[in-house]
Formats: sequence, C-alpha cells, structure tokens
Amino acid sequence: MRKRTMAAGVLAACTALAALAAPAATTAAATEAGTESALPEPGGRYPVGVTELHLVDHARQDPWVPGAVRELMVTVRYPALPSGKPFAPYMPPGVATAAAEEDGGLIGVDPARFDYEFATHSRTGAAAFGHQPVLLYSPGAKQSRALGTAQAEHLAGKGYVVVAIDHTHEAVAVEFPGGRVAEHAMPPRTIEVSKQMMATRAQDSSFVLDQLEVLARGGNPDAGQRRLPPGLGRALDLDRVGAFGHSAGGFTAGETMVADRRVDAGVNLDGSMAYHQGNRDFGRVANEGLDRPFLLMSAGDHSAASDLSWQEFLRHHRAWVRQLHLPAGEHFSYTDQQVLVQRLGVDATPFLGTVDPARSMASQRAYLTAFFDEHLKGRPQSLFDGPSPRHPDFEFRG
Repeated sequence: MRKRTMAAGVLAACTALAALAAPAATTAAATEAGTESALPEPGGRYPVGVTELHLVDHARQDPWVPGAVRELMVTVRYPALPSGKPFAPYMPPGVATAAAEEDGGLIGVDPARFDYEFATHSRTGAAAFGHQPVLLYSPGAKQSRALGTAQAEHLAGKGYVVVAIDHTHEAVAVEFPGGRVAEHAMPPRTIEVSKQMMATRAQDSSFVLDQLEVLARGGNPDAGQRRLPPGLGRALDLDRVGAFGHSAGGFTAGETMVADRRVDAGVNLDGSMAYHQGNRDFGRVANEGLDRPFLLMSAGDHSAASDLSWQEFLRHHRAWVRQLHLPAGEHFSYTDQQVLVQRLGVDATPFLGTVDPARSMASQRAYLTAFFDEHLKGRPQSLFDGPSPRHPDFEFRG
C-alpha cells in the first residue's frame, strides 16, 4: 500500500521527463511527424483513428465545483481506413502545460524543457472502419486519460473502439474545446471523498455510454456539434461493451459493471476495491461480486494475497475470473510510464519495478486482447488455460 499512496505528481514528472528521452528507433508516425514517438507501435491489422468528444450532462451537478454541471472530455480511438490525416499529440497543450508546471516545481526543472505533445500513432479524424465492440478506459486517481494511450492504440488496431475518459476536476487538468482548462479541484482524500469519487466515476462511465448510444443512432453528442469522423457512429457495436482501467480506474470498471448491465466484461489493472482495508470498507463490486467475466491483473506486493477487497470480490464473484501477477513490476507498470521512462537515468524502481518495459507491455497487450476477444468476440483463448512460456514475467494464479 505504501507505493500506492505516493504523490501522483511524482509519477507525472516521470512521464514528463520521458518525453525528453524517446526511444532511438523511429516509427512510421515519428518519421511523418518529424519527431520521435515515445510509445510503441500498436499491433493489429487496422490503422488507428482518433477523435475527442466534449460531453455535458445537464442533468447532473459537478460534485467538486459548486454550481457547475458535469462535463467530460473523452478520447475515442477506433479501427480506421488508411488516411493521410495528421497524428494526434499525446496531450493537448493546456494539459501538457499544467502537467509540466506541476512536475517542474516538484523536481526543480524548468517546465519549458518538458514536452508532453509528442506524436502518437493515432490519426486525427480518420474515417472509421467496420462495426466494433466498445471498451471504456478509466485512468488512476488524478491521472490523465492519456496514460492509457499505448494500450488503447493497440486494442483499436485489433478491432475495438476504445473510449478513454477524463474525470473532470479529479484529473490534474482537462482541456476543453477553445483551450479552457479545468484543473484538479477535488478536496483531500478521505473515505467519504473517495466514495464520492468512485460514485462519480461510475456515473461518468454510464453517461458516456448513454452518449455513445446517441452517436450510434446517428446523432452528434458533442456539446459543440463539432464534425465527427465519417462512419464513427456505425463503428460502435454497443451490444458488446467492456471496461478496463488502472488503479482507481480498475475499481471504476467493477463499480460500473455493478450499476450498469450494459458492460459485459471488465479488467482491473492493479486497483484496490477498498475505501479502507482495515475497516473492511469495500466497494459494491467487492461486496456483491459480478455475474460477468472479470480479469484481475496485479503487480509487485499487490495481489489477492495482500488485498482484502480482492479476496472479498473473489468470494462473491459468480462468473469467469482469472488472476495474473507481475511480480517484478509495480503499480505504474500498467500505464504508459513503463515505456516512457525506460531510457531515463532516473531510478523509477519504486513505481515501475525491474521488469523489462517492452516485454511487460507486449504481454499486457496480449492478455487484454485475448480477454476481450474471448468475452466480447466469442473467440476462445488458450492463453487463459495456464502459465504461458511466451509471457514469463507474469504469474498465472488461476
């Protein structure tokens, strides 16, 4: 638990520094954009398209800012047709600036040295292809939705529409159209604040699904009615929906599934499902379990062996479940940071462990894709039958 309570800003600082030390090998995206990309190329047969949606829930007040309605920014990545559209940056300018200022103050480095706007592998506004299952992604507490980009791009290339959600005023910064930036405004974490945070996250996820249904019916849910990529609504198969996330985002996936039966399968990437372990104050997903498939992926000193909320979840769960453990990893091995900091001369072991970043990312991608292929596409996967020699860093715990 000690490693999981360290300041999120320190980890954001590692991400910021990583932008200064991208891998030497260039990718197609890097070559075209004229700059090196810090993320590995996605796998799969499809090019990746991307767009953003500004979503406003006029029926709900923002819990963190009195008098404001709840509004969200989401990134939609999807299988695309070949395109010459430009590659999207990792973060928009307002978020990049806010993160650089925070990180610069934390580590005593000029914020102007940071660059969060390196090129990704996702083409902005490219035409969408096909009719694909939908996955919701939720980041960890105070984290940007950008930290799941490498996983989202890979899954989109494999035939999924991946919708990454920023939880406004909880994230360090969220940029809206026109350059307006909503900064972190959540009060210090207490048990009650944590419960409000998780309730808000689950409501955010269900609201996003509501708006995706509008899009699938031919509407445009974007608050500014901005032009959407051709074919995006048709690409959404909302009869097949999954959810995954890191840390509090993994908890969010479970809580969303308890409240919203539209989500068919979920993955928790190293997130406790407790508000207080000692008091056995757990989330609904732990106390009630689920009747739909769920995958638990843990790292370092965290697993069902040490987390009482995971033990409670497993006692109540009533469907397919597997546990995978990354012993040489750490909590933030399940984010882009594992590859972003690999070339830094900084000791990131408390955050990322000693596992090889490229191998870890490749294995995570394989397990996530296999899980959703089996439970959303109906393709049985032998990968979950037992330990795999192709993924030696992961322990299979049944």
